[in-house]
Amino acid sequence: KGRIASLLEVGTGFHPEQSGRENVFLNGAILGMTKNEIRSKFDEIVDFSGVERYIDTPVKRYSSGMYVRLAFAVAAHLEPEILIVDEVLAVGDADFQKKCLGKMKDVSGQGRTVLFVSHNMPSIRILCDTCIFMERGTLKNIGVTDSIIAQYLSNGLRTNIDKNGLIPPGLSLYNTGEAKFVSARLFNSKKEVANELDFYENFSLLINLKVIKEIQDVSLSFCIVNQYGDRVMMAIENDFYKPISLREGEYEINVEFNEKLMPGNYSIGLAISFFHTGSSIDHVESFFPFTVKKESVKLNFEYPWATVHGYIKPNTKWAINKI
Repeated sequence: KGRIASLLEVGTGFHPEQSGRENVFLNGAILGMTKNEIRSKFDEIVDFSGVERYIDTPVKRYSSGMYVRLAFAVAAHLEPEILIVDEVLAVGDADFQKKCLGKMKDVSGQGRTVLFVSHNMPSIRILCDTCIFMERGTLKNIGVTDSIIAQYLSNGLRTNIDKNGLIPPGLSLYNTGEAKFVSARLFNSKKEVANELDFYENFSLLINLKVIKEIQDVSLSFCIVNQYGDRVMMAIENDFYKPISLREGEYEINVEFNEKLMPGNYSIGLAISFFHTGSSIDHVESFFPFTVKKESVKLNFEYPWATVHGYIKPNTKWAINKI
């Protein structure tokens, strides 16, 4: 309950013919502030926005980034009880986005509410204690941020997987029609298709690629994606980072993975692109979700802590000598 300030779209609540200065007062009045309240915060608002050189310029001459800077500064500094921010920070530069996240943290730390609508998972993890997952206008789930993000990112993936690991057409991004990933499956140490691995278990990938017409100077890679959408590792087809060429036809690609994954939830990403330009031929962001358990059945032990530190168990040699 309380006064609401919102940033729903670039330029909402601004009059294009008026200057930045006039719009600060106009926007503040719309939010229910008195002129004296706005005046007391004015210098702070302008300083935060970084547009002081253009504060007396009509805002119709502002770039979208300048619009958002000033609009966010007004909304955040006039101390609403509820601040609604809907995906508008995407147009700001990196430094300003950090400032905005910091300011929203401050607002929420003062006992006020920030409702942050976004598809940017790192920003959500930084800012939000509680998440609501919505789909087609209905509430799917509400809960702790990390678990809701994991559900959002894996939403629909398991239902899309058949026993042959066929990749649905909708999962291919930037496909040029020259080559296409057909299927991908993960195999455990017993060479069985699996979506669950024991801790310390070796695994391999079997990828089917169809080349529709001959392509030259390309790179072929896969990555492991964690439950938050972060790429925890990436491997290219050869260790020397050289381009390859592929003739028309169907290819079966087997990838052995010798490093051990730490316990957690993961999926597979696939990419084929032109080596020198980096432009994509086919790209599958996240497919075949799988879990690495805490228990190592074969070695009869388990990962001992509730929080998993890191994603890949490195192959290290330790020497501890008393001196």
